[in-house]
Amino acid sequence: MPIKNVQIPSTSPITSPRCYIGLTQWQHAAWQDNFLERSSHVHVLQAYARHFSSVEGNTTFYGLPKQSTVEQWYKESSEQFRFCFKFPQEISHHRQLTHCKNETLQLFERLAPLQEKLGLLCIQLPAAFGPDSLNNLENYLKSLPADWQYAVEIRHPEFFQKGKAEQQLNQLLVSHNCNRISFDTRSLFAHPADDVVSLKAKEHKPQLPVHAISTGQSPMIRFITPLDWKWGAPYLDPWIKKAITWMQAGKTPYFFFHTPDNAEAPQLAAYFVEKLEAALPGCCLFTPWREQSRKQDTLF
Repeated sequence: MPIKNVQIPSTSPITSPRCYIGLTQWQHAAWQDNFLERSSHVHVLQAYARHFSSVEGNTTFYGLPKQSTVEQWYKESSEQFRFCFKFPQEISHHRQLTHCKNETLQLFERLAPLQEKLGLLCIQLPAAFGPDSLNNLENYLKSLPADWQYAVEIRHPEFFQKGKAEQQLNQLLVSHNCNRISFDTRSLFAHPADDVVSLKAKEHKPQLPVHAISTGQSPMIRFITPLDWKWGAPYLDPWIKKAITWMQAGKTPYFFFHTPDNAEAPQLAAYFVEKLEAALPGCCLFTPWREQSRKQDTLF
């Protein structure tokens, strides 16, 4: 049965092209001496939100935060900020999108205080979730409140072969205005690095083709490079062109940047913004930090 008894946040209409920029987390030990440098009374999320306009909310994949924590996130984030939370793994992995009405309702109720600061709610499905399970996805999407924005990351290889299964998936997502997440790991796997951190990243990240398709209003791209992020920077060029195409079509893309240890993920994001805004000035909801701006001219 559809979940209807949850207050739906309103969103302001988009009047100019915009692209949300974020990382996979809002704090990291390696970031403390640059853009996260702050006084003791400033919350780390507030420092992050001074520069980035979104974040991948992985915490909800493992469990729901306390209500007081959600309320604090709202207070510490800027007006333009958008959280992109994952559905709990209990829903996506353990129950395979079935028999989870109570768990889904709890998620929406817990996130309700964030109101208009919710961006995409993301369903990350396991590699075992294949074409035979598409009915589960269809029924689950039908049950969700219609006024929220959703995105789905699929990892079964058959959904990347441009055959009947992928066509059915894309048509299903389009019919629900649900965004298909693209996870670009090409540069990570193309690099011959054999250090422990890189090998661990290759073990846990999917190695799948990249299909840059937009099935909803807000396409979402997850992009990861090798530890030396500059090595993977050329893989961003097609995404610059795609982002421009999407924004010119009235869409609002979300881009999230990773490295194997995420230590230099902020620099990777800043490089992408510099390249994109050279073509569409002011389109990225992103504010550079002083240390980064001094180094921009000497990156290559």
